[in-house]
Amino acid sequence: MSRLKTVFSQLPSGNKAFIPFITAGDSGIDNTYELMQVLVENGADVIELGVPFSDPMADGPVIAKSHERAVEGGVSLHDVLDLVKKFRQTNDTTAIVLMGYLNPIEVFGYQEFSDAASNSGVDGVLVVDMPPEEAQDLKRCLDKKDIDFIFLVAPTTTDQRLDSLADIASGFVYFVSLKGVTGAGHLDVDSVNDNIARIRKYVNLPIGVGFGIKDAKTAKAVSASADAVIVGSSLVSFVEQYAHDRDKMLASVGRLSAEISAAIK
Repeated sequence: MSRLKTVFSQLPSGNKAFIPFITAGDSGIDNTYELMQVLVENGADVIELGVPFSDPMADGPVIAKSHERAVEGGVSLHDVLDLVKKFRQTNDTTAIVLMGYLNPIEVFGYQEFSDAASNSGVDGVLVVDMPPEEAQDLKRCLDKKDIDFIFLVAPTTTDQRLDSLADIASGFVYFVSLKGVTGAGHLDVDSVNDNIARIRKYVNLPIGVGFGIKDAKTAKAVSASADAVIVGSSLVSFVEQYAHDRDKMLASVGRLSAEISAAIK
């Protein structure tokens, strides 16, 4: 059983998975490693690592700037895989999902990337700008290494598209709770609930909800119908704010993570 399947299958009744997002290499790879440890200590079941990219089109200002900082720091996909490998030396249970864009994987090569990701201990991959219609080649490579292929679902995703996703998605599906980029907009919990019910008619996978979840209150509201809560911009903002004070960075990320985890478990 994969780590992602284990995470969801072993959640106590009524508990939901906490999936924090941070951009790998933002404020330095060493700080990212320390942040990963703090996230685990404060309830993370899965860690979503953003792979730095020069044109993060789906991300709002907070996360887009984190990509810029990491790219300026010279952080590559190879560095991210090395980071996961280091993390795996002391943690073999927390699932790791890479979230990023297609270009670095294209440059790496689908099979070469899949091999390296597997060797590093990556459990899932979410490629923001790869539609399922064009994903079969990468899926075959990931499947060979038992790496889950995670896809985004939006409020505008049609029923027909949901039906087709059921044949290619694995691990969990990531429901984008609002129209727009990460960190934007007002969370409409009723709309989220309605969409989750619609997704479940077509996709037999856990559903994680992200975009617009900023604190324990919104996380708790969403967790009533979701299987996982995904939080990014609120955590990444602490990395930016305390880039030159690692202790405050770690403490702030840890505090918010603990509050969110407690609210959904």
